[in-house]
Amino acid sequence: MNRATTQPALDVNSRTSLFATIYLSVIGAAVFIVQPGFVQGLVEFYGFPEQEVGYIASAEIWGIAVTTLVLALGGHSYSWQKILKVSLALFVCGNLASLFSAEMLPFGALRFVTGLGSGGMVSLTFTIIGLTRLPDRNFGYLIMGVLTYGAFGLWILPTAFASIGMNGVIVCFALFGTSGWLCLPHLPDSGEEHLQVEADAVDLSGGFRAFALLAMFTYFFAQGVIWAYLFLIGLNGGVAEQEVANGLMLSQFLGIAGALVAAVTGRRFGRVPPLAIGILGGALVLGWLFGEFSAFVYAVTVCIYNFAWNMTHPFLLAAMASFDRHGKVVVYAVAAQMLGLAIGPAVAASLIQEGSYARVIVAGMAMFALSFLLILVPLLAHHRQVQAQ
Repeated sequence: MNRATTQPALDVNSRTSLFATIYLSVIGAAVFIVQPGFVQGLVEFYGFPEQEVGYIASAEIWGIAVTTLVLALGGHSYSWQKILKVSLALFVCGNLASLFSAEMLPFGALRFVTGLGSGGMVSLTFTIIGLTRLPDRNFGYLIMGVLTYGAFGLWILPTAFASIGMNGVIVCFALFGTSGWLCLPHLPDSGEEHLQVEADAVDLSGGFRAFALLAMFTYFFAQGVIWAYLFLIGLNGGVAEQEVANGLMLSQFLGIAGALVAAVTGRRFGRVPPLAIGILGGALVLGWLFGEFSAFVYAVTVCIYNFAWNMTHPFLLAAMASFDRHGKVVVYAVAAQMLGLAIGPAVAASLIQEGSYARVIVAGMAMFALSFLLILVPLLAHHRQVQAQ
C-alpha cells in the first residue's frame, strides 16, 4: 500500500461528504448495531448454542478491533481510498462466504474477516468526522444515522427471518456493503489537509490520555457485555420474540433522540453532566432486567438504556477530540472502543448460568460505573488546563 497521493481539495464539511461518511459508517456498523437480532438468528436458524453465538459475535467485533488498532498504529498514513476499497471488499466477501459454513469455528473465522472490513470503515469514518469543524454535532448525526438503520433493522429482522431466512439476511448485508462503493468519490484520501483543531482542544499529558482511552475501553466493554445478549435477556425474562424485537426497535428511536440531544446541545452544558447522566443512568436502568418482567418493562428499560448510550457516545468522542491538537486521541479511542466491544461478548458468554443472565447484567452495570470514574480524571484535567490558558 502506498502513501496517500495528492488529490484535488475535498471539503469534509460539505453535505455530500458528510452524507457519504455517515452512510459508510452505517455499513461498517451494519451487523453490530442489529447484533441482538443477528445473534438470535444464529441460535434459531443455524442451531448454534447460546454460548457459542457469544464467541461468534465476539469474533466479528475482534475483526473490527484489529483493523482499528492497526490503523491507530500508523495505518492512517496510507491512502484512505485504498483502505476503504479493501474494507468494502472484505465486508462483502466475508458475508457471502459465511453462507457456506455452518460449523462454529469456520463460521466465526469468516465473521472475523467480515469484521476486518467493518473496522476499516468505522475507524476512517469516525476519523473523518473528527476532522470536521463541528465534531460534537456531526458525531451526533453519525450516531443518528446508525440508529435509524438499527431501528428499521431490528424491527424488520423477525419478518426477514421468516421470509428469506438467515441466509437471505446475510446476502442483504453483502448487497448493502456493495452500495458503499458509490460513497468513495466523496471521501478524502488522507486527513493532513483537513485537520481542524477543536476550539477547546489542549494537549493533555500521556497519563491523562491513558485514563481517557481506558475509560473508552471500559465503557464499550460494558456495552459489549450487555448488547450482544439483550435480545436473549428479553426472551429469558418471559417476553415474546416479536415483543422483544419491537422493544429494541423503539429503543433505537430513543437512541436517535439521545444522539440528537448531543448534536443540539454540543458543549453548552459542558461534558461532565451529560456523561454522568448518560453513563450512570444507562447502568442503573439495567437493574429492571433481573428475573421475569413484562414486555412494557423491557421496552422502557431498553429505550432508556439506548437513549443514554447514544447521548453518551458523541460526548465521549468529542471529549477525545479535545484531549490533543492533532486528532490522534480520537483514532486511539475508536480502537479502544472496538477492543472493548470485542472482549465484552466473550466475557459475557462465560458468565451465563443456566436460565439466568444475572451475572451478565451485574458485570455490565459495574463496568459502566467504573468507566465514569475513569473519564472524570482527564475531563477535570482538561477543564483545569483550559481555565489556565
